[in-house]
Amino acid sequence: MIKDYFKKDYEPGLWSVEIITLIYMLFTTVLTIIYWNGIEDPMSMIITRVFMLAAMSAVYGIYYFHPCRALRIVRVIPTLLGLIFWYPETYDYCSQLPYLDHVFAGIDQALFGCQPALEFNQVVTSTFWSEAFNMGYYAYYYMMGATIIFYLLCRYSQADKAGFIFLASFFLYYVIYEFLPVAGPQYYFKAVGTEAAVTGVFPDVGYYFKTHTEMLMPEIKGIFSQLVLGAQEVGERPTAAFPSSHVGMSTVTMLLALKSGNKWLFWVMFPVYLLLCCATVYIQAHYLIDSICGFICAVAFFFLTGWAYDKIHKA
Repeated sequence: MIKDYFKKDYEPGLWSVEIITLIYMLFTTVLTIIYWNGIEDPMSMIITRVFMLAAMSAVYGIYYFHPCRALRIVRVIPTLLGLIFWYPETYDYCSQLPYLDHVFAGIDQALFGCQPALEFNQVVTSTFWSEAFNMGYYAYYYMMGATIIFYLLCRYSQADKAGFIFLASFFLYYVIYEFLPVAGPQYYFKAVGTEAAVTGVFPDVGYYFKTHTEMLMPEIKGIFSQLVLGAQEVGERPTAAFPSSHVGMSTVTMLLALKSGNKWLFWVMFPVYLLLCCATVYIQAHYLIDSICGFICAVAFFFLTGWAYDKIHKA
């Protein structure tokens, strides 16, 4: 019942998503200090953490004085919105290191005999499939949001663990990105030229992406390709290509949907999930090896974080 969410109901302690967010903020604060002189605006990153801490404290304070389930759920919001800020920062960290795109483009070439990120959208050229793939890619955020909301409203007793699995998996991807700089085909092929990539020549660009963020411009065929391009222009950076978090976190989301026991939630999202996975290569955001490893990591992260949650709460 909805009214039950507004009854006085104090649950002591923090959500697991609040704890893991604080740990990640501390870790990246240390990383910011280490890279201080190489980051363009490190002070703004510190200020972001201060504001995040203030927001988390504020919503916790409101809940403390007016405890109810609805306000406890509200406490999750800052931790999820924080992902908007933490993702671009992976570029600030990884760009301190030489990029490894030549290695991953070479792996694709060795495994598949071509560059799937260049070939896929040349083979599948119809507007229908272009829009379908871009729709899937854009639906990424809505799939995750729908699953988290479902747990909070319909599986409240499982929401703490689901939230931990979700956010801890995200942070595991981000930590990889911070130490494994791979920009992805849309940036790398723009830098070296698609002609070189087609012929199997993959120059080592070193620190090139520390000062260059230009990417290949896709052909706009409809509303969803325009939406994806708009989102990339606002938030995309030469970072986070390997392993693909789009494939990875959508896989974690699907596993959470399956674990929820609600067949409708899983099967409604499943076709969109398949389109999303294909889209990562189709729109040239990832090498195919990125997407394959994104899936493998997702399964590993799902069970690892679930195991860690159980261990912590049994201790």
